Amino acid sequence: MSRVKFHGDQQYPLEMHKVRIIQKLNLLPIEERLDALQQAGYNTFLLQNDDVFLDMLTDSGVNAMSQEQQAAMMQADDAYAGSSTYTRLESKVRELFGMRYFLPAHQGRACENIIFSTLVDDGDVIPMNYHFTTTKAHITANGGTVAEYLHPEGIDVTAEHPFKGNMDVAQLRELLASDANVPLVRMEAGTNLIGGQPFSLENLREVHAVAQEYGIPLVLDASLLQDNLYFMKKREEQCADMEIREIAMAVADACDIFYFSARKLGFGRGGGICIREEETYKQMRGLVPLFEGFLTYGGMSVREMEAITVGLEETMDYDMISHGPEFIEYTVRELDERGVPVIKPAGGLGAHLNAMDFVDHIPQTQYPAGALNAALYLTSGVRGMERGTMSEERDAEGVEPLANMELVRLALPRRVFTLSQLNYLIDRVTWLHENRELIGGLEWEEEPEILRFFYGRVRPTSDWPQKLLAKFREDFGDSL
Repeated sequence: MSRVKFHGDQQYPLEMHKVRIIQKLNLLPIEERLDALQQAGYNTFLLQNDDVFLDMLTDSGVNAMSQEQQAAMMQADDAYAGSSTYTRLESKVRELFGMRYFLPAHQGRACENIIFSTLVDDGDVIPMNYHFTTTKAHITANGGTVAEYLHPEGIDVTAEHPFKGNMDVAQLRELLASDANVPLVRMEAGTNLIGGQPFSLENLREVHAVAQEYGIPLVLDASLLQDNLYFMKKREEQCADMEIREIAMAVADACDIFYFSARKLGFGRGGGICIREEETYKQMRGLVPLFEGFLTYGGMSVREMEAITVGLEETMDYDMISHGPEFIEYTVRELDERGVPVIKPAGGLGAHLNAMDFVDHIPQTQYPAGALNAALYLTSGVRGMERGTMSEERDAEGVEPLANMELVRLALPRRVFTLSQLNYLIDRVTWLHENRELIGGLEWEEEPEILRFFYGRVRPTSDWPQKLLAKFREDFGDSL
């Protein structure tokens, strides 16, 4: 996409695909959006999709499939055991990532359950560049704790470092040299909770070298690998002349275990674990039939497995994987030029609003990212995701940790939205920023103990949603 230049001053990302199948969207009047928000307990996870105009909650399982993927689904082999569909997927994974052993699972968190149930015990410390919500939950459920060694600029929202997802190698070495019990080192591609920020190939290799010194496996969450591959090629000198396929293999070569959600990587609905060592494979193997299904389908539909096989190959196509990051970059650039606080440089996964600056009058104890997310749905019909303190969990004493960042993630599923829809989003976010003083805080109405952000319910601390609605009507009249 970046190879195309326009004659005029304005440069736009250009899609290298055309739309063959569409889904009709519905934009409710703002009064009906307020009612939907109230019914959902101001949690966008609990909104009905029929009430959503642009669904930017996640990129997981909602990416558009190619015609080749849909065609491949028709050849699926339904055999419970020994399916040729599994053989095709296993062969593709070995070809792309070079690891001998592969275990299928129904999605990424199922992979985490298998990995951490096998490798993590009481008292273990798991170092990583940054945590993800379900990852941390699986580690703590098995008695472990998380140690985050993110590069110092990773949580600096104003820093322009190209690889904010890098791990601090010196901190890692210090931990491994201590008396702590460390069974593995985890890295996450396209670090989700800090704005989809990538790590560099150089940093991954350095982390792997330190882990090898201490005989500890490096585990990579590769769910957002395709975005990370794009940024390596665009931003890292040693990768500039490499093909995407070469970079992917270089990443895998620096890992001992490599797992992914195919709801992100592969444009399908499933997941898998790639394992280098036979003994580790045998340790994990029994958990697949226990938790997931037989070893040749792992809880996945065989039709989805066929689509994932093709989707993984398409991930090696630069034009395919550049679409998401370049649309995100466009959105971030346009919002930044309008004075809207966003995470920079643009990462993968989605555009991220910096709620700490956007609504700096709301204290973190009143969940500014959650409030901004609710306000955005109310005024636009766009469903985003809170990635801040609401996404954390209380400790054993009931103390609530405050997040390093308060973000509203506006995910851009691959090959889904048009440029005009992004311009609508940019327009409504800009208006909301100009009227941000009307947004108030939230408080818990129903707070679950585990992964509360998924299904908990909150309420406004004042009548601020009604005031925001009134201002919208004053400025937009009868418009949707």
